[in-house]
Amino acid sequence: MRYRVDLRSDTVSSPSAAMRAAMAAAEVGDAWYGDDPTVNRLQERAAELTGMEAALYVATGTMANQIGMRLHISGQGHLVAAEVGAHVATTEIMTSASLAGMSFRTGTDHAHGYMTKALADRLLEPDDYFDVEVVDLLAVENTVGGSGGTILPSVELGGVRAITNAAGVPIHMDGARVWNAAAATGEPVTAWTAQVDTMMFCLSKGLGAPIGSMLCGPAELIREARRIWILSGGAWRQAGLMAAAGLVALETGRERLVDDHARARRIGEAVEALLPGSVALDRVVTNMVFVDTDAVGLRTGEVLDRLAAAGVGAVPVPRGVRMVTHVDVDDEGIGIAIDVWRSIAADAAKEAS
Repeated sequence: MRYRVDLRSDTVSSPSAAMRAAMAAAEVGDAWYGDDPTVNRLQERAAELTGMEAALYVATGTMANQIGMRLHISGQGHLVAAEVGAHVATTEIMTSASLAGMSFRTGTDHAHGYMTKALADRLLEPDDYFDVEVVDLLAVENTVGGSGGTILPSVELGGVRAITNAAGVPIHMDGARVWNAAAATGEPVTAWTAQVDTMMFCLSKGLGAPIGSMLCGPAELIREARRIWILSGGAWRQAGLMAAAGLVALETGRERLVDDHARARRIGEAVEALLPGSVALDRVVTNMVFVDTDAVGLRTGEVLDRLAAAGVGAVPVPRGVRMVTHVDVDDEGIGIAIDVWRSIAADAAKEAS
């Protein structure tokens, strides 16, 4: 189905004309052999921007996270510590189990769903009594997709880093939308990346590229990551065709993320005004809006059907509906979506009267 306004995810955006032109003109080689010059340039640029020594271009964010975490796990039956709602501990949990025998120790400490110093301290407590549980890695996420795109503050991550240093445990960061965090706060992305051992980010989310994610870290770890990537069947050939779009995304996509954030805020404020209690505006800080349909007595399925019938794409989340702004959604599109929500709210008011 094609939507007039597709707010299902920022992964649904189409490559720009500049990306298509770059893809058509891309110089290519064979990424398996490491001689695709466009892939190599993308990896070098990603490492430079994140302040890391090296980077690896892979197909998906899940692949980047799985390889990244596996770099730090020393044996089966060992644990990764993470916030309970983290993507790696929820959506990716079966992948972790099937590919690397990884399991998770989880907890929560903050309403915005990010890792805190206090939570890290609890999760990394040694198993002194039974001496069975071993935590090899702490995983953090920024921004936090399951909590509506909230931001892990860099100062909080500094506290987390102090805890992991004391425990001798490394940090992997799922930074799928970390550029959104940088755009929203005005801080450089290195405010977060300098405090972790490995990290990944997606080119195909807010940055608007058609495919791919980057795994970044120390050169020796990325060398091992490349080996795991090949063994996992991830090696691709003339990947420079896609990497060319990734380079354009890195150079042009970062500065325009503030527009996505402003549009998300606009629709969040509008829906909250129409349906008071439905949107926690303190969580609308990047490009996501979660509408709590349960809180206002609406059925999620019916709301999604109404939106879809009017040409607005959204997806279900626990208790409600998620909308995500991106490069293909302009001010007119936001106005269309708000008009549909206005109609939904008006009909709900009639039924309640």
